[in-house]
Amino acid sequence: MRRSWKAIAAVALTGALAISGCGGGDDGGGDSSQVEVFSWWTGPGEADGLKAMQEQFEKQNPGTKFVNAAIAGGSGTQAQAVLASRLQNRKPPDSFQGHAGAELLDYIKAGQIEPLDSFYEENNLKAAYPQQLLEQITYQGKIYSVPVNIHRSNVLWYNPGILKDAGLSGPPTSIADFITALKAVKDKTGKVPLSLGAQWTADHLLENVLLGDLGTDAYNALWKPGADWSTPAVTKALTDFAEIMKYTTAEAASTDWQGASKAVVDGKAAFNIMGDWAYGYFVNPAPNGLGKKLDTDFKYAPSPGTDGTYMWLSDSFTLPKNAPHRGGALAWLKVASSKEGQDLFNPKKGSIPARKDADKSLYKDYLEYAFNEWNKPGVKLAGSFWHGVYANKKWHTDIDTAVGLFLQNKDVAKLQQALVGAAKNNAQ
Repeated sequence: MRRSWKAIAAVALTGALAISGCGGGDDGGGDSSQVEVFSWWTGPGEADGLKAMQEQFEKQNPGTKFVNAAIAGGSGTQAQAVLASRLQNRKPPDSFQGHAGAELLDYIKAGQIEPLDSFYEENNLKAAYPQQLLEQITYQGKIYSVPVNIHRSNVLWYNPGILKDAGLSGPPTSIADFITALKAVKDKTGKVPLSLGAQWTADHLLENVLLGDLGTDAYNALWKPGADWSTPAVTKALTDFAEIMKYTTAEAASTDWQGASKAVVDGKAAFNIMGDWAYGYFVNPAPNGLGKKLDTDFKYAPSPGTDGTYMWLSDSFTLPKNAPHRGGALAWLKVASSKEGQDLFNPKKGSIPARKDADKSLYKDYLEYAFNEWNKPGVKLAGSFWHGVYANKKWHTDIDTAVGLFLQNKDVAKLQQALVGAAKNNAQ
């Protein structure tokens, strides 16, 4: 399923894309006295990776001041709200983080970011990145972002000791087995079966349950024009989602993803479904990481029902229109797109590089597994809707609203009705 997102997500926007003044003017120039880099990388692992790239940038650009404008909040929900206000007020940062894919369509449509085709040509990036990824970040023949990494969204992290105490021989491989395992943990151990954090982690769980129940092709079809979210298959998936939610704790909603993931390696919870950014947090040394050991403190597997499918997302950086320090922004993008920058960043972040020429020896344990899975012949791909691949911002918000209401009323029929409406309103 290595198809362009313009064939899936871009069609969700009606009308033609009209951007004035964006041209292809990304050929250098502008103030390079500093660079303000806006992201949501503030947590352990991700902050360490950003710091490593910052140090590389400062080494290569000694006369340019690096301003880290990161805003805390998992999945970028808070940061994106702040960014929207700045862009509306025409006070953009010099470069900002965005998920590659449909999430960038809103910025493109509003004429808020510049195409980077000249930058790609000057730095020979089209040869450095996989063709399939380039297709995912191209809209109407232009490229608007520089991918730094590839993340996997469908990962099940688990505590092997708790599974043993619950009488489970290994991680569940289907949604039905997952529900059985959650019940066994609750009945036999008294530990939290499934740790959950802030509301966005419930959205993240939902995409994994949909993929696990529906399968790759049917999941991907949900994001095409005219997709039917009212089918019995979707009803079953949402019913399973509701059942799984019964094995989480309401108290966990006050924490972000780090707290939910930490519960697993601390022996407080059996399972956590989270992207592979959790790996960097687990294994990086204290104080910024947890210093935990793979196979002792935690193990991993594809989320139930998704083996053989890579639910992917990519963090990328953009060049805002009228960036105050355009020269600094281009210097930053050069580091973010470089082999050196990505090999400094990704082992700490817990992701694999977007470039093809990475130093494979740097990617150990889980990251070696992820690297091989991503590059495996015949791997099936599914885009993460929550992390920007398939759903534009409006659709993303509509789903989040529907999930938020469900967390209050627990009504599967109302949840499905809301998701049906969201699809009709956004996939035109």
